[in-house]
Amino acid sequence: MSSLQAIRQHEVPVGHVAIWWLGQLGYIFKSPSGQIVAIDPYLTNSCAAAAKQAGLNLDRRFPPPIQPEEMDVDVIAFTHSHADHCDPNTILEHRRTGRRVLYVATGETMEKLVGFGIPKDEIRLIWPNKQYRFGDIRLKSTFAIPYGSDDLTHTGYLVFIDDGPTIYITGDTDYHDVLGYVADHKPDVMITVINGAFRNLGPNEAVKLTAKINPKIVIPCHYELFPDNSLDPRIFRAFLHAEGLSDGGSDEEPPNAQDLPRKTPKENQDFHLGWRNLDPRSSAF
Repeated sequence: MSSLQAIRQHEVPVGHVAIWWLGQLGYIFKSPSGQIVAIDPYLTNSCAAAAKQAGLNLDRRFPPPIQPEEMDVDVIAFTHSHADHCDPNTILEHRRTGRRVLYVATGETMEKLVGFGIPKDEIRLIWPNKQYRFGDIRLKSTFAIPYGSDDLTHTGYLVFIDDGPTIYITGDTDYHDVLGYVADHKPDVMITVINGAFRNLGPNEAVKLTAKINPKIVIPCHYELFPDNSLDPRIFRAFLHAEGLSDGGSDEEPPNAQDLPRKTPKENQDFHLGWRNLDPRSSAF
């Protein structure tokens, strides 16, 4: 059984969401009705060659947990057009299977997708505060600060599960107090970049934003895949402890999927924030 077949067969209880990490900022979300949304799947090693010419080592440290042709999903959303987020090889290898999905993209990413030969009617243009519904999942674009002028249309996402949890994904972004507006949506889970390079949030800034958002669970990402863009996530956990934000968490090997509920009142009554380190290096979901 392939990993995506396992995801398709994974039953998500009502009021929950299942989350799988693909590495970098790549995630798959599955809702109770069976809707599957992928965000920023980078499933090849396409960044390595171009980065080598620039003197950077962006050769994958471990293989992707799934192959592009395995991606049996309903929606693929992108935070921006950089190749480790909107990867031409992943997209084109996936399309060669004949599978068709809806793509969600900001302006410059949409232009890139059209350049790959994807018809515009398969793409939904998004911008901060714009949202789309896909069954019992809603995607809402959030404000993000870009790295530079090569793509000024970065975004993050709020993922709303009907009668279930809300997840905030920061996207690649620098810090600004404006990002704190996401707290108005009361996300249960926050997934944040922590790598600090290329004008992204570093561990200290990610903790500062976590304090503003005040989620129940925070998950660090975008720190593990490339030798020249890696960071030990325990640094992030140390900053959480230093700021008095972390009541727990674990860096033990994770379960195959995170089935996250919205309401467990007895367990969460005095629970401020838990820390999770999901490990994409296992090829088995």
